[in-house]
Amino acid sequence: MRDRKLLNSELGRITPQTYKDTPGSGIALVLDNIRSAHNVGSAFRTADAFKADKVWLCGICATPPSAEIHKSALGAEDSVPWEHRADTLALVRELQQDGWTVICAEQTEHAVSLQEFHPVPGARYALVFGNEVDGVRQDVVDASDGSVVIPQFGTKHSLNVSVSVGVVLWEFVRTR
Repeated sequence: MRDRKLLNSELGRITPQTYKDTPGSGIALVLDNIRSAHNVGSAFRTADAFKADKVWLCGICATPPSAEIHKSALGAEDSVPWEHRADTLALVRELQQDGWTVICAEQTEHAVSLQEFHPVPGARYALVFGNEVDGVRQDVVDASDGSVVIPQFGTKHSLNVSVSVGVVLWEFVRTR
């Protein structure tokens, strides 16, 4: 059986403005002090793929315009709304006051295995991803509404943050 790859013109891509005009997904990303602009760009591209409502870039995260972000985002930084905040903890508290459920992607004592977490229909989730070395700040974990952990079976028990964003977003979108 032959299986022809689709051309870009056959993919039915929407414009950045159409992306912004379509209803929200109820899922947003909070990047907590991600040091690599390439990881930030990858998060934008994944956020675009799964129709995230927004990306908050906190602390030392690089912000658009940036050639390094653009290299991995491929323009998704122009379609996904974003905002920079100096402090992740202050943002988490603000999001909670606005009705968002804040979930950290982190290995914690009480983290729920990702495949066992069931998002509440209609709820809005802000998913927090942490620094490549230190993870999500402890005070942010403490203030969050919970944590999910990606099951892993090898020796490292860590994934690149951009990979974690993809895995967690996929599972949230799949289970909604």
